[in-house]
Amino acid sequence: MKISQILAEDRITVSCELFPPKAGAALAGVEDVLRDTAALHPDFISVTYGAGGSTSKRTLDLTKRLQDRYGVTALAHLTCVSATRGEIAGQVRALRAAGIENILALRGDIPQNMEFPHQQSYHYASELVSDLRDMEGGADLCIGAACYPEGHVECLHRENDIDWLKRKVDMGVDFLTTQMFFDNNVLYQFLYRILSKGIRVPVVAGIMPLINSRQIKRSCELSGTMLPQRLQIITDRFGDDPASMRQAGIAYATEQILDLIANGVNHIHIYTMNKPEIAARIMDNLSNIICKPEGHSRG
Repeated sequence: MKISQILAEDRITVSCELFPPKAGAALAGVEDVLRDTAALHPDFISVTYGAGGSTSKRTLDLTKRLQDRYGVTALAHLTCVSATRGEIAGQVRALRAAGIENILALRGDIPQNMEFPHQQSYHYASELVSDLRDMEGGADLCIGAACYPEGHVECLHRENDIDWLKRKVDMGVDFLTTQMFFDNNVLYQFLYRILSKGIRVPVVAGIMPLINSRQIKRSCELSGTMLPQRLQIITDRFGDDPASMRQAGIAYATEQILDLIANGVNHIHIYTMNKPEIAARIMDNLSNIICKPEGHSRG
């Protein structure tokens, strides 16, 4: 099923993200992650794509497995920063042959020691979206893209960032998924700004449960995301106690999602970090709120 169809339904949706192991790493445990994440009955599951396409084959395999074995709508990430147009066309053919019709189109992080931009490389995700629409079978794809409520780390001015986002959407994006954020007011302001620019595709709010202090530091460094004072106080108090930080992180993410839904943000995406038990706790905390209507039960 196309994600655009799911998001068009008049109800709350909850989706999850997982990532394949790096190339050369064992696949042990991945099946458990697939099974346990699928058992949560999310509306869809996205599978990430390693830097420079390092996990492209595994992304394809896991996405196909989610759909074929577990019956879950799957979203394959596709990054283009180190790929030629011919390579991207090959990836799309493989995805379509596997029955995948949902793609999250990303530029991706620039690999270390890569000379960028080079002649045959994509410079922006908008170029990837445009090419996807022109490729064989591309017109039938459901294409998502990323957005950044606090602004992309490489863009100095927020308004310029939204102009770039508008260009990407105009190229044929069906929905947007946000980078993690920890202050809901940041998202609400962002939604107002993009609406004023004429961006009206569905926006899925990306929530990262912060369950350990190392994860908090790395996540903020990579994304440029700021910790609100309330969350900083929580991490200062509980960051050295893994069990307490885990519980506090689940509680904070639960409250964040509750506030979003209460304010009309109905599409939630949980960055699980391959820990379906964390997503399960959050979804259980909100079980009556996020339950699907009759005929769509999460089980």
